[in-house]
Amino acid sequence: MEKRDREINTVSEFAWTPKTKLGIMVSEGKIKNIDEIFAMGKPIKEVGIVDSLIPNLEDKVLEIASVQRMTKNNRRQKFRVTVVVGDRAGHVGIGVGKDVEVRPAIDTAIRTAKKNIVSVKFGCGSWECNCGTPHSLPLTIRSKVGSSEVILKPAPRGVGIVAAETMYSVIELAGLKDVWTYSRGRTRDIYNVATATQKALKKISEIRNPEAVKALQ
Repeated sequence: MEKRDREINTVSEFAWTPKTKLGIMVSEGKIKNIDEIFAMGKPIKEVGIVDSLIPNLEDKVLEIASVQRMTKNNRRQKFRVTVVVGDRAGHVGIGVGKDVEVRPAIDTAIRTAKKNIVSVKFGCGSWECNCGTPHSLPLTIRSKVGSSEVILKPAPRGVGIVAAETMYSVIELAGLKDVWTYSRGRTRDIYNVATATQKALKKISEIRNPEAVKALQ
């Protein structure tokens, strides 16, 4: 698999007929910003909601793996694809798709990633930088999925994203410019590392009071 120079594509739009109450509200223009949905605490169950509210969403394939399952007659093989989507402006999602062919698996992963999209809060929490602009994280945060653990730390302006390939892709499409990262455990598990990174970014937006900060560190 290619490294950081893997091509990032813009997700194409498609015709959409809303089937949920939330989807109808979006199609009627009652909801014009996806952050309004996050504030409501409503789950996103339709891909069209994200396509309507974030038309400039991009996607990037993180992993294409071959998986096998034994049946009574033979061994069945499928492709499992892990994808990250983001708008580089505070929204990012992770998704996985499986199919006997790669292209359908990628499409499924993209749709799942859109439904899993979360909001990311920016800030300038590094003691080395007091610029006050939202280029990094407001605080240090950690998260664990399976045996993969990640730690994200605010970095001063100009440092860039100091991270391994998987974490770099998630943070980049989220829109952060300067972040220190650290990972441990099973770091070769791309899906767990990507999900842990997204989960850590989501935690920051869920902070409601100072006491919650201590619980997240």
